[in-house]
Amino acid sequence: MQKQSSRLALAAAGVTVVLWASAFVSIRSAGTAYSPGALALGRLLAGVLVLGAVLLIRREGLPPRAAWRGIAVSGLLWFGVYMVVLNWGEQEVDAGTAAMVVNIGPILIALLGARFLGESLPPRLLAGMAVSFAGAVTVGLSMSGADGSSSGGHASVLGVVLCVLAAMAYAGGVVAQKPALAHGSALQVTTFGCLVGAVACLPFAGQLVEEAGRAPLSATLNMIYLGVFPTALAFTTWAYALARTTAGRMGATTYAVPALVVLMAWVFLGELPGLLTLAGGALCLAGVAVSRSRSRSSVGAGAAEST
Repeated sequence: MQKQSSRLALAAAGVTVVLWASAFVSIRSAGTAYSPGALALGRLLAGVLVLGAVLLIRREGLPPRAAWRGIAVSGLLWFGVYMVVLNWGEQEVDAGTAAMVVNIGPILIALLGARFLGESLPPRLLAGMAVSFAGAVTVGLSMSGADGSSSGGHASVLGVVLCVLAAMAYAGGVVAQKPALAHGSALQVTTFGCLVGAVACLPFAGQLVEEAGRAPLSATLNMIYLGVFPTALAFTTWAYALARTTAGRMGATTYAVPALVVLMAWVFLGELPGLLTLAGGALCLAGVAVSRSRSRSSVGAGAAEST
């Protein structure tokens, strides 16, 4: 039974990583027609509609009172601040630089999880994160052109600061969400966290209405896609997996995102990656494998972590 739960959690994490990787392509498309706040609000409203409908169908109702503190904090930081600041940051720096800077998030998650959740920092997790972060830096440098392979990269101080703030909001949101999942279901925590984020973004409602009136259909469809799949579905599968493992280990799993972004850009956008980019992606995946592996002693002792 425990093995089946572990496999389901791993599969849920895999769905999350794939959909979050696809979000980078959609954000780049929708961001040409929508401002950062409007895009975040539109995405969150689409997510709330889908999640709310599923919640009603499943009749799960409101989460317990004990879950609301974590829901409120994660909703404000992760669904609200993170999405707006990341959208803004990606308008100031290229995608490679943004991915590189935002990937300090998993490191912050591990440190905050150890400080506030009492999670351990096993050597394999730390080693895997180091390998993956090196891969993320390699991917970021190669995609931004900082290695001399491209002249299209650009970065501003404001953009880098915004990406750092996005990483901090992401990490804080994950650590706040973890305790809430001890009281509410993954669907409840995700639905109401998304609702909190949407309410926080309501000041951008005027921009959303104005920009939706002149935005091309492709940009609006990308915004809806972001709300339905990378938000409603991916955040729910994330919460399901997070409830069954540590925040640090889940954070390390997201290091697979840069490698998948490279692959998707190759398949869907025809952007042929260079050798350095491929090497960085391979490092990201290798680091995830190391961080999620167990030592023989921990397996024999029946480690407390379920995935």
